Amino acid sequence: MKRFLFLISCSLFLISSIVAQPDRWQQKVKYTMNIDMDAVTNKFTGKQKLEYTNNSPDVLNKVFYHLYFNAFQPNSSMDMRSRELGKQTINGRQDWDGRVRDRILNLKENEIGYQKIVSLKVNGVPQPFKYHETILEVNLTKPILPKSKVVFDMEFEAQVPLQVRRSGRDNPNTGVRYSMSQWYPKLCEYDQEGWHPTPYIAREFYGVWGDFDVTINIDKTYKIGGTGVLINANEIGWGYDSLNTTDLKPTKKAKRIWHFIGNNVHDFVWAADPDYKHLVRKMPNGGPMLHVIYNYKPNDKKNDSDWEKVADAAVKVLPFIETNFGKYPYPQYSFIQGGDGGMEYPMATLLNGPGLGGVFHEWMHSWYQMMLGTNESMYAWMDEGFTSFAENLVTKFYDNRSSIEDYKAALANNPENENLKELLTQLPNDHCDGYASYFQLVKNGLEEPLTTHADHFNSNFAYSIASYCKGEVFLEQLGYILGASVRDKILLEYYKLWRFKHPNADDFIQVAEKTSGIKLDWYKEYWCNTTKTIDYSVDSSWEENGVLKIRIKRIGQMPMPVDLQVTLKDGSTEMHYVPLNLMYGEKPAENTVEKREVHEEWRWTHPVYIVEIKHHLSDLKKVEIDPSKRMADVDRKNNVFELN
Repeated sequence: MKRFLFLISCSLFLISSIVAQPDRWQQKVKYTMNIDMDAVTNKFTGKQKLEYTNNSPDVLNKVFYHLYFNAFQPNSSMDMRSRELGKQTINGRQDWDGRVRDRILNLKENEIGYQKIVSLKVNGVPQPFKYHETILEVNLTKPILPKSKVVFDMEFEAQVPLQVRRSGRDNPNTGVRYSMSQWYPKLCEYDQEGWHPTPYIAREFYGVWGDFDVTINIDKTYKIGGTGVLINANEIGWGYDSLNTTDLKPTKKAKRIWHFIGNNVHDFVWAADPDYKHLVRKMPNGGPMLHVIYNYKPNDKKNDSDWEKVADAAVKVLPFIETNFGKYPYPQYSFIQGGDGGMEYPMATLLNGPGLGGVFHEWMHSWYQMMLGTNESMYAWMDEGFTSFAENLVTKFYDNRSSIEDYKAALANNPENENLKELLTQLPNDHCDGYASYFQLVKNGLEEPLTTHADHFNSNFAYSIASYCKGEVFLEQLGYILGASVRDKILLEYYKLWRFKHPNADDFIQVAEKTSGIKLDWYKEYWCNTTKTIDYSVDSSWEENGVLKIRIKRIGQMPMPVDLQVTLKDGSTEMHYVPLNLMYGEKPAENTVEKREVHEEWRWTHPVYIVEIKHHLSDLKKVEIDPSKRMADVDRKNNVFELN
């Protein structure tokens, strides 16, 4: 009867999840920008018309803009933060971002970046403004009323910095001339929490949904890839107008005009180089155009084949991605060589090389940042962590092998490595890097809660593992708590309900609860808000009145449900599932072949639980907590109990 009622409860939760649509207001922008680039001085001027719709119930007396290029000046916040973090040593290495280091401090006058506002008007009226390094504060002469629209007209000038972090010119590693990310004055986001004028110190972003109409005037020898659709493709050629076109169309003008339009996005990126080569793939059945744009190297056939592999891999994996994470809604996507590693933007990514790990990771950001658009500063783990989770599964699909195989191969090449041997006993078949890095962070004692603002972690080491790895483990471990198939349904429901709406952690948990019928606030509280760890042990086993009893202890401070696999001497196995009382439910059986028994819930206040099984002690061979190893138990040596 309990089981029947639980299934009804799950069904009701699922129906409400499908019917209920979150109703949260979103601000709206419409950018029209015209950029004139001087490729000799590396400076450009710009005119920006911004239609801003205040869909909030609030009166706005001021607005804020991001001026990202101002970070690339000696003694800037980015410069100082990098050098300060670099003073500490972790695992024998200075803890600064290796791409930034102290490079900003040494930039010359013609190598720094800046964005200067020449004029700013609202509905034709000049506005006073104040610089706060990478933030522009505008105190409006007339407030923006709720449910109203105003037009900002801005003229600005900028100098493209030498490539340091993400954006810049003359990348010494890739040879790319211009990587134009965070290149324009960008209005800060205003949401239910208020304004988010986050200074730029090399961390993450948050933007307003809207439409971009961007015209770029640049020397006619340059070739460009970026966000949006090139609407004057017939004038440009170079594969944009036809799959058979490989060259730019001739022009007598000194500069060429590139006109892009991107709708329902929250940023715009472009990159330019005279030596770019363009590959194009058309997905079947009305799917998007896929562009691969990279620096061509004469007589380097491997470089060409590596980027061809990127294009072909994208075609192969997109159907898998859409089946498991939701449909890609835009008409195109571009993989562009540029930047300083891999960096995601709407409808495009900058990649310093053709490695497929980076390709898949940055593309999956289209789902877990470009469409869902969480505040990355506050929820970096929902951006990078969810993306890393998806990247792992896409890579597994492409390679047809789990990530554990890489660790097994490493051990085979170095069989005397005791640390690697022990690590292999801790890792699940998938998401191995995420788990391994999380365990390392715990061991080092440098972990900080996932609720820490991305800019305010005490170390780059802790930030990177928290956002990328602990966030990845969050989803795989959620599959342990709810069942992998239920978790997968949650991800699709999350995509359907919250794309283009800026969800936060509570929004995701609510979707997970409604889809699964299980309470999960405790999971978010422990895993995200604290650094408490999971550690369970099989303490002992004995027989009493013909009943086999197994005592389990919770040693760590974070409670979890327990999968307890019992192996009998005849070789058969049984799963004994102990739900956590805070869940108010249980996960469905994941292995329909293996016998499974559900026991009474474990009250989180009690550190000891005794499982009673209808067997004799003489029947028992082995007991193991979580044989799937998806539960991030920091000490698995005590998870197994064996009888000789």
